[in-house]
Amino acid sequence: MKAKTIRKERVHLITLGCSKNLVDSENIMTQLKANDIPVTHEDDTNDADVVIVNTCGFIDLAKEESVNTILHYAAAKTRKEINKLYVTGCLSQRYKDDLTLEIPEVDAWFGTMDLPGLLARFNVDYRHELLGERKITTPMHYAYLKISEGCNRTCSFCAIPLMRGKHISRSIEDLVVEARSLARQGVREIMLIAQELTYYGLDLYKERRLADLMRALAEVDGIEWIRLHYAYPSKFPLDILETMAEIPKVCNYLDMPLQHADDGVLERMRRQITRSETETLVAEARRIVPGIVIRTTLLVGFPGETEEEFEVLCDFVRRMRFERVGVFQYSHEEDTRAYDLTDDVPPEIKTERANRIMEIQREISLEKNQMRVDQVEQVLIDRMESGFYYGRSTGDSPEVDNEVIIDASLGYLRTGDFVQVKITEATEYDVYGVPVM
Repeated sequence: MKAKTIRKERVHLITLGCSKNLVDSENIMTQLKANDIPVTHEDDTNDADVVIVNTCGFIDLAKEESVNTILHYAAAKTRKEINKLYVTGCLSQRYKDDLTLEIPEVDAWFGTMDLPGLLARFNVDYRHELLGERKITTPMHYAYLKISEGCNRTCSFCAIPLMRGKHISRSIEDLVVEARSLARQGVREIMLIAQELTYYGLDLYKERRLADLMRALAEVDGIEWIRLHYAYPSKFPLDILETMAEIPKVCNYLDMPLQHADDGVLERMRRQITRSETETLVAEARRIVPGIVIRTTLLVGFPGETEEEFEVLCDFVRRMRFERVGVFQYSHEEDTRAYDLTDDVPPEIKTERANRIMEIQREISLEKNQMRVDQVEQVLIDRMESGFYYGRSTGDSPEVDNEVIIDASLGYLRTGDFVQVKITEATEYDVYGVPVM
């Protein structure tokens, strides 16, 4: 008689929210696969025994999406389509007690730093020897590298410290090990991410060490582009820009959320910087790194934001002429310092202000893209779709920025390759080009 075999539980992982959450999910998958537990990510085959939802709890819309996703799989469990449902991530960290009562179908809730607890549900231990080994879910030629966890900043609107805790840097040595592992998998571009990049090293080395980390990563064979995301403007270490100008592998690209430009709003936001200081920093960045692409995000509708204060922000956007801009509408978050303020800007005004900022930026973006016509740029090819190749220049990050679009009939290009492309046409947020063979 044949011995019975016990089939491993099949796991399906859902990731919501930002790239930092995606890295967390990739680490979950790496640990499960190393223990021979089958796991898929964002798969629609619906044949899983266990579903893990990695949630976002940043603003109202993200929380709503997370709750709706949990409810969807809670209903699937009720219908016996899945056996178990686990929830992790920021929403779970922040609202675990309330959600446990409201959604009893969930078998267990885990916080943002509770991967060992989640693994224990599968009767496996966290494997420390997997340091640096990570199975990525992005296209194989680029990946995110999370250099720290948590945030020590005190922005009054932000709930991230409530969900992610204090800033904890990873060592340069560990990050280099992970970058080498990514390069062995075929990764050619790494994007450095954190809740706050510029604070890197202060806790571990007692000094800011982001520039040193950039130099160390640039020595990794196979990595061709290094991109910086989420840099805080207050007390910005200029050696980051000097290193960017010095090392060709570091993209001339800086994601630096500024949030606002009116001094009164900045003070209420507890951003620790003034408009004048911000403008000086932007000018310094453009002086030290000629041609730098600056991406920023802005927040409209903060409590008490008057039309006059908003006009200051509009004037700032017109004068600074950023290459990339994103806009968020203020979300009134419990337990933040701003929660004590009255959320007095009506939703329709928040929307209208966000649209006005983007209309200003649309014109700026079109003008800047038109200036690229007839230039030859290095482009990293991301994908081929509907007869066109889609790639990015050194000034564009995946998902959030412009794309370079190339007619596939002009010649064969490989995903993950760098190609010289002559820009022939420009729109507000994309450009078109032809390969230079």
